[in-house]
Amino acid sequence: MRVLILGGTTEASALANALAERAIPALFSYAGRVATPKVQPLPTRIGGFGGVDGLAAFLAQQRITHLIDATHPFAAQMSQHAVAAARLSGIPCIALTRPPWQPVSGDRWNRVASIEAAVDALAGPSRRILLAIGRMHLASFASQPQHHYLLRLVDEPSTPPPLPHHRVIVDRGPFTLDNDLQLLREHHIECLVCKNSGGEGAMSKLIAARQLGLSVVMVERHSPPQRQEVHSVDRVLAWLAHDTVSDGTEQGA
Repeated sequence: MRVLILGGTTEASALANALAERAIPALFSYAGRVATPKVQPLPTRIGGFGGVDGLAAFLAQQRITHLIDATHPFAAQMSQHAVAAARLSGIPCIALTRPPWQPVSGDRWNRVASIEAAVDALAGPSRRILLAIGRMHLASFASQPQHHYLLRLVDEPSTPPPLPHHRVIVDRGPFTLDNDLQLLREHHIECLVCKNSGGEGAMSKLIAARQLGLSVVMVERHSPPQRQEVHSVDRVLAWLAHDTVSDGTEQGA
């Protein structure tokens, strides 16, 4: 057995630790979008593969027998490539994912289908907005320049964001409710924009927004490719051991 983890999430790191503890031969792959990725207990590569054919070639070269997609829920292209490359290579593939967040009583969510729709949702008078979407889509919000944006990023941006009124805070989760309440109050935030990435590590900002009565523009996920999904490291380990994974579900595109 030789496993490739497509990582970048807290769950991917937990899986890497579990495989290392069990001495299961495995490699860990980062896409390379974070300047200082978390150190893993497994041999690690950083960078893209060059599409489906490139990933399939890497699987063959490294004699990978099992592929695990533990990328971010919004890494849609990588997830599609993983399924296609595994099929092309004739090896099994599974996705370790987080269930999406669901609104509860007291939430003031505006659920939108894309970053572009999130930008449109901010039309109107100037507000103070926590933009918690990562650095890749910041330029899209330049078309709503009237707002003051608080940007929470993993890395300091290499070039200034094209937003006339903004402040950058560099921080890496998991975050706490007390800290997020303090952040929102200290910066007088009126609205939160984020992606529905799910998981516990970034949920505190939603709880804080609920407690403070703030509105949330929630960018929903695209439908995943047809694949098997599980939501825990234990289920991945069971899959690797060829056990029945009772809570795996086939997701339609």
